[in-house]
Order: sequence, then structure tokens, then C-alpha cells
Amino acid sequence: VKGEFISIVSEEETSEIEEALDRSPNPVQIHLKRALDLLSDRKSPDYRNSIKESISAVESICELITRNKNVTLGQCLDLIENKVGLHPALKRAFSSLYGYTSSAEGIRHALLDEPKLDFEDAKFMLVSCSAFVNYLISKASKAGIKIQ
Repeated sequence: VKGEFISIVSEEETSEIEEALDRSPNPVQIHLKRALDLLSDRKSPDYRNSIKESISAVESICELITRNKNVTLGQCLDLIENKVGLHPALKRAFSSLYGYTSSAEGIRHALLDEPKLDFEDAKFMLVSCSAFVNYLISKASKAGIKIQ
């Protein structure tokens, strides 16, 4: 993916990541690229920080859509739900994923214990967050919201 070697066997997964990298505005793209770099580091992969960067990409696109940098992802999703027609169940699903990164293994906060995260965890978050970024960009465009 974009010159990085990672163990993703599905063409659909690769496609979602590449599409998100290609069409995302700069702050979102920076987070996704960093998540990919951390995941694909063959000598010392950093799964915890890859997951953090993946969810930060979602936070960034939400902030750009709502034009509000002073809200949490949960608050952004509430605003986006009305702006772009986000289904409540999908909003809850991503809110739960955000909750996972906020509590599990100290991903976004101070480490509570030695992390037990592995490649599959980081790959899931990178692919899922890339797909959600693509989805939100498309929904925002359809709603007439310009993302800068």
C-alpha cells in the first residue's frame, strides 16, 4: 500500500486504505499514513500507536466536516448524524470503537498494563477507519459539505 509492505491479503482492504490516503485532506492523510507506517515497520511494528493514528484519522475527518476542533469524536458523530444522514446504529458502532481505543490496553491514554495488541488489531482498525473516512467523505460531499 503506497510503497509499504503489510500483510493484507484482501484487495478490498488494500483498496480502502489507498482510497482514503488518496482522497483525504491533509490532516486525515497524515494520521492514516502514520498508522500504515507504524503497522508496516518490519523491525519494530507499533500496533498500539497504529491504532491510535487510525482512530485519530476518523477524529480529524469529523472535525473537518463539523468545522469544530473543540469536540470529542462522540460529539462530532452527533453533529454529523444530522448533517450527512449517518445511521444511528453506525454512529453507535464507531462510538464504541472510539471507546475501545479510549480504554482498552491504554491505547489513547496512559498504559495500564503491557499492551497485548497485535497485527490483527491494528490492521482491523486501519482498514475500518479508512473505510469510515471514505464513507464520511462521500456522505459529506453528497450533503454539499466541502471538506478543506
